[in-house]
Amino acid sequence: MIWTILLLVLLIFILTNRWRSKGEPPLDKGAIPWLGHALEFGKDASKFINRMKMKHGDVFTVRVAGRYVTMLLDPHSYDTVLGDSDSLDFTRYAQVLMERIFRLHLPYSQQAKSKEIMKRHFVGMNLATLNSAMSRNLQALMKAKTTQNQKDWKEEGLFNFSYSLLFRAGYLMLFGGEQNNNPIDPSSVYEEYKKFDGLLVKMARGTLTQEEKKTAQSVQNKLWELLAPAGLTDDSGSSPWLHAYRQFLQEDGTDVEMQNRAILMQLWATQGNVGPAAFWLLGFLLTNPEALMAVKREFSQNTQMETTTGTPLMDSQVNTPVFDSALEEALRLTAAPFITREVVREKTLRMADGRQYLLRKGDRVCLFPYVSPQMDPEIYHEPQKYKYDRFLREDGSVKKDFYKGGKRLKYYTMPWGAGTNGCVGKQFAINTIRQFVYMVLTNYDLELCDPNAQMPEINASRYGFGMLQPEGDLPVRYKPRSTH
Repeated sequence: MIWTILLLVLLIFILTNRWRSKGEPPLDKGAIPWLGHALEFGKDASKFINRMKMKHGDVFTVRVAGRYVTMLLDPHSYDTVLGDSDSLDFTRYAQVLMERIFRLHLPYSQQAKSKEIMKRHFVGMNLATLNSAMSRNLQALMKAKTTQNQKDWKEEGLFNFSYSLLFRAGYLMLFGGEQNNNPIDPSSVYEEYKKFDGLLVKMARGTLTQEEKKTAQSVQNKLWELLAPAGLTDDSGSSPWLHAYRQFLQEDGTDVEMQNRAILMQLWATQGNVGPAAFWLLGFLLTNPEALMAVKREFSQNTQMETTTGTPLMDSQVNTPVFDSALEEALRLTAAPFITREVVREKTLRMADGRQYLLRKGDRVCLFPYVSPQMDPEIYHEPQKYKYDRFLREDGSVKKDFYKGGKRLKYYTMPWGAGTNGCVGKQFAINTIRQFVYMVLTNYDLELCDPNAQMPEINASRYGFGMLQPEGDLPVRYKPRSTH
């Protein structure tokens, strides 16, 4: 028996071990055979990647659970990855995550078509319709949260407050129809979704315990059941986008079970980041009184303009540079997706400064904009600090000129991704967060339970999966404002 185990270990070592070849990036395999740096990477990817950057520079290859991943951290060179769809493939890694998280198997060809459907429904007049529906749902949910004559303060964690309201409003708008016509309580969907979201990172990494696997399967089954009617018919109450997406899946021969799994994936894709983003922004505003006053002042000016012109604040044409800068700064500090590509054929990585490195077929290449450019002290003075006006010039106009190595950056912050795989719903998400923050600040007296409270720490295990989430919550209290 012992010889069998030793032979297996030796075989794994031979199959997964390798040495750096001439022209390849610095290689750091880690001390543990096969696993390499997987444990440190999973615990706190940002801390690990920063340590590797200090050791090897802005391009290096690490071994993580048997895979070799080349990290590229020079934002001047990002286009060499983002612009190459021949040697580098996005869909393969996306397919791996779909299978692990959603137990979903869809043909590669469907991803591009699905994105095209979403693009058609999240721009122009369709976007305006979505904005209006979202506004109605938010107003209804916020009105139901408190009674107008309520005099006492109500206490709640800001993360739960923001996430639950935005999730339920988004669910009603895209998946479940208007609130009064929706047979499924959005709160029950949210409660199940929260359990699913809590296990998502472990599902993606394949590190669930046996007990967690049972929980994940149970929660998935419940969510598939709850989402089963969504988008099935024209009169289901779901959005035209979801109905078009469901129709596309049916015409493409996807069976009902896989359709429901695909709908859950879309629920996560559309609702998983907006709530956390709104939490971070509101939290930063509440803990930075100057920033809060500046945003309130701008909202007040726009409210007066709305009365005059009739243009609602949710309209993407409304000019809110202070709010936009405050949001951009919150996202700079808390948006941390990996941008990953599979190397499908050997590629020469040509850096902006002239350096060249060979990438092996079968490896992955990964950009991590959170480390660079977003938290780079050469680009941003005191990058750990929240400065609401960081993206404003002295005259109040938008600032877009940021530099590294004396050269202006094309990518100075990347919360929405970039290139062909940038976020399709970016404008809708910005409109939604702006409308939500506006409604909260104008309809409620909102304050920290502890005036000296600081923002909670980041849950370090969630680096790489979109918006970060907090460890714990930020207790706030609120009551309806007596006058508007």
